[in-house]
Amino acid sequence: MIGIIGGTGVYQIVELGDLKEKKVLNTPFGESPPVSILTFDDQEVAFIPRHREGHDNPPHMINYRANVYALKMLGVDRIIATNAVGSLDESIKPGDFLLPDDFLDFTRKRPFTFYDDQVVHVDVTQPYCLELAETITRAAGSVDGKLVPGGVYVCTEGPRFETPAEIKMFRQMGGTVVGMTGLPEVVLARELEMCYASICMVSNYAASVSPDKITIDEVFEMLEEKKKSLTQLIYHSIVNLPAGRNCPCQCALEGAEVD
Repeated sequence: MIGIIGGTGVYQIVELGDLKEKKVLNTPFGESPPVSILTFDDQEVAFIPRHREGHDNPPHMINYRANVYALKMLGVDRIIATNAVGSLDESIKPGDFLLPDDFLDFTRKRPFTFYDDQVVHVDVTQPYCLELAETITRAAGSVDGKLVPGGVYVCTEGPRFETPAEIKMFRQMGGTVVGMTGLPEVVLARELEMCYASICMVSNYAASVSPDKITIDEVFEMLEEKKKSLTQLIYHSIVNLPAGRNCPCQCALEGAEVD
């Protein structure tokens, strides 16, 4: 089964598939949001709304462990996530898509591992699945919009936007885009040996990259404008995924556990 973790503006992805059922799972880390089980061209898909239905949970209050673990419980081994981001690079414009290949984690209070009672040092040399990224990149030829293959995702705690000084620091450190929801999601997936890729939707320029004030309205306006392209990109990626996994994600815990 393929999993989709839908961020802001992509809840209508469920309309592209045949809904089989909707369920809430009780995980060891709490209750999941309602998970929709769909079929896309005979491919079974589990969709989970990251912020819960109605967009009720702010980024710093999301139960990331319950979300990822619920998908694992359903048999999901590959996750395509969506994240709204601000651009740190003038050449990457609002309306573009980006597939990150690395991250900088500036979150502070979020539970970030499944292994609180066990010593596990999971490798994140390649935190995002290359096989998933290649499939998404090929699928991008079927939809409108520019896709940037690679970049560094900077994750902040939120819920406020970043200051100009923070953005300057992130740019100097090599950041490409900034958002509030990508971590610890990607690491949690790796700890469960699941493939994970993020389709970042650039909704705005980050603070000081553009002189304009950042508002949540502009974020939602851009997502509304690009939601058709985004959902089509997800759909074409899923139906063109190879049947089996041929990537190192499936053995991420080898050599990571301290006996």
